[in-house]
Amino acid sequence: MRPTAESNEFRRELVNLLPKLRRFAMTLTRNGSDADDLVQEACERAITRSHLWNGEGRLESWVYAMTRNLWVDEIRKRKVRTGSGTVDVAEQDNLHIEASADKAVYAKQLHKLIMTMPEGLSSVFLLVNVEGHSYREAADILGIPIGTVMSRLSAARIRLAAMISEQAERRA
Repeated sequence: MRPTAESNEFRRELVNLLPKLRRFAMTLTRNGSDADDLVQEACERAITRSHLWNGEGRLESWVYAMTRNLWVDEIRKRKVRTGSGTVDVAEQDNLHIEASADKAVYAKQLHKLIMTMPEGLSSVFLLVNVEGHSYREAADILGIPIGTVMSRLSAARIRLAAMISEQAERRA
C-alpha cells in the first residue's frame, strides 16, 4: 500500500493531467462523451493501479498509454456490438480553452482541423506538437515504432498546413 503523502501527490499529478488527457482522448474517440468516459476509466485504472507506477519517466506517458489501451479494448468491444458509431467531427463537443478571444477562436479552429485528420495522425500530432512528448515517448504511448511516429507526424503537419492554406484561400 502507498504511503498517504505519496498517494496524495500521485492523485494531484493525475488531476493536473486531466486537461491534457481529455485532449488526447478526443483524438482517439472523436466524441466528447466517449472522451469523458475514457478519461474517467483511465483515471480509475491509474488510481487502482498506482502501486504499479514506478516513478520513472513521465506519469503522463504511463497514463496516456493506459488510455490508448483502454480505447483499443473499447473499439474491439464495439465491433462486436451493433449501433455504436461515432459522432461526426462537426457535431462534437467543443474543447474549452481559456485564452484571449482571438487566440481562443484560432485554437478552436485549429482543434477542429486536427480532429478532421485520421486518428493515427491526430494522436501523433497532439502528443508531439501540442503536449511536447518526444518521438520515443509518443511511440511508446501509441504502441507503434518510432519511424511510424515520424512519418505520421510529417503527414499530419503537411495535411494541417494544406488545410490552413485552403481555409486562407477561401477567405481571400
